[in-house]
Amino acid sequence: MAKSLNADQYVAIEWLSLPNKGGKSYDEIAQICGVHVNTIGNWRKDAAFDRELKRAIVRNNSDRLPELVASLTEIAIRDGNAAMAKLALQVNDMLTDKVEVETKGDVTTDVDALKERIAALKKDSGENAVNNVQH
Repeated sequence: MAKSLNADQYVAIEWLSLPNKGGKSYDEIAQICGVHVNTIGNWRKDAAFDRELKRAIVRNNSDRLPELVASLTEIAIRDGNAAMAKLALQVNDMLTDKVEVETKGDVTTDVDALKERIAALKKDSGENAVNNVQH
């Protein structure tokens, strides 16, 4: 069963998920929650707390996401930033790190046949190079 968070943790999450922590310090957030500041630090290390904090950050900032995506392209072009260009393409599903290969029918690999084919290609390319030099 997943660990559930208490009310104080949800209050802390709401403050921590705001830009600049809603203008509050960790001490102030701890005071609002009625806990020691070290408790906030310990909560931040908890996986369930961290997951919920990330969800809250997304909820609080989802309306600015289009602006963020648009800025990726601007930064990539203005600064010639290849990393930003790559990220902009990935965000728009135009570039992936994953390659999928689909095979049709019964595909078996005959290593010996491949080696013979490679040797034949090398021989052919060597003969073509000699012919090109002679002409």
